Amino acid sequence: MKREKILQTAHTNAYLGPRMIGKYCALDNEGQSFLEYAMTQLNFSARADDRILKVARTIADLAQSENIQSAHVLEAIQLRSLDRKLW
Repeated sequence: MKREKILQTAHTNAYLGPRMIGKYCALDNEGQSFLEYAMTQLNFSARADDRILKVARTIADLAQSENIQSAHVLEAIQLRSLDRKLW
């Protein structure tokens, strides 16, 4: 998965569509478990799921990581939780 391919169709991670999220925001088993737990326990919507994945992809990009790691997912969930508390 090369970041250059993503940039050809989406200028930023915020513009990733559902198909691109599935392709470029794949999670390992641990990251998927964290996301599923957050979705059920924190009552996040399906829209929040996409946003968390996009933020996790951005965090992974900033860490220069090819793949999204569980730590990136946890940080994205934490940021989403903070966003929710503020609004």
